[in-house]
Amino acid sequence: MSNQHSNDNEEPQLGQTFRDDFRRIKFKEDITSEYKELKEYFLTENRREQLVGMNNIKKFFLIPWWLLKSLYFKLTPIRRFLLVIGLIFMFLSFRTNVESDSLSINFFGLSVFSGLIFLFVLALELKDKMYAKTELEEGRAIQRALMPDPKPIVPGWDIWLYTEPANDVGGDLLDFMKISESKFGISVGDIAGKGLSAALLMAKLQSTVRAIAPDYDSLDKLGTKLNNIFHRDSLPRLFASFLYLELSASSGNIKILNAGHLPPIIIKDDGITRLPKISPALGIMNNAEFKEQSLQLSAGEYIIIYSDGLTEARNQMREFYGDKRLLKNLHEFSYHSSEDLGKKVLNSIEYFRGKAKAYDDLTIAVIKRL
Repeated sequence: MSNQHSNDNEEPQLGQTFRDDFRRIKFKEDITSEYKELKEYFLTENRREQLVGMNNIKKFFLIPWWLLKSLYFKLTPIRRFLLVIGLIFMFLSFRTNVESDSLSINFFGLSVFSGLIFLFVLALELKDKMYAKTELEEGRAIQRALMPDPKPIVPGWDIWLYTEPANDVGGDLLDFMKISESKFGISVGDIAGKGLSAALLMAKLQSTVRAIAPDYDSLDKLGTKLNNIFHRDSLPRLFASFLYLELSASSGNIKILNAGHLPPIIIKDDGITRLPKISPALGIMNNAEFKEQSLQLSAGEYIIIYSDGLTEARNQMREFYGDKRLLKNLHEFSYHSSEDLGKKVLNSIEYFRGKAKAYDDLTIAVIKRL
């Protein structure tokens, strides 16, 4: 036990780490991917539009300038000052045709000093990133703790739940709650935006649903109450699509509240259909009206709820997975359970996406009547 503890606390060896990194790195793929992410983060939508149709020579000079300019304005004042000093020293060190040995040494010293300044600024930025990353990891741990069991037990139903954030914390809502011995609720939502702000609003919406849903037999009244609370407490221009299912253990009847969310997919023996979207998203209007929908499933029939991160998954060609591909795959898949069907959908998305990065949170709930 003590040996294991001491090994865990040993500092990594520089030489071994460098060799391991060298073996793992795929230079062309990794650099291309990192450069692409750099442009997506630092270049505004307007800048990216300007690049369309621009010749490669002009791009070669403009993109580094735009990146450097955007980086400059994102730094704190003292770091901007240090960056400018470092750049000045770096350009001075490039001077040539100097005959004096002492001047050559001074220019070499400027080059070294500029490198040290850049390393210092990099260390400060890395420190900020690690602080933020630690906080995000803690937020992610809390989100995981709030996530429901992926296979909740409900008499008469086979349920499989899955969610994966695109970043450290996500803005998709996925929850399961036992309302009574015979009544159960499943919530799926998508907060507008990404990152920490969306995650905080998601947590608030989740806690609100858990607090008030058991008090409402009418889902249209539940929608009105949720909308009023979300509109009151969220930031301007922020909204959430939300879908709430209420399952009965004694029958195949499902009550549905769809507030601007993607229409659920219904799989029956006679084909695949969708329920219409008839109510607005939460938070758009203070006095919006909501309508309850109902659905009857027989044994062996499914309902699938998902977020737009599923159909809007993109490959390296920036093509969307899309509704047509999803419906086509659902027709072709062979499956025997909710988990089997859900995992086949996820595998098809992973295959389609390839090495492309996930840009949006992905959530799916598959419910089968037994």
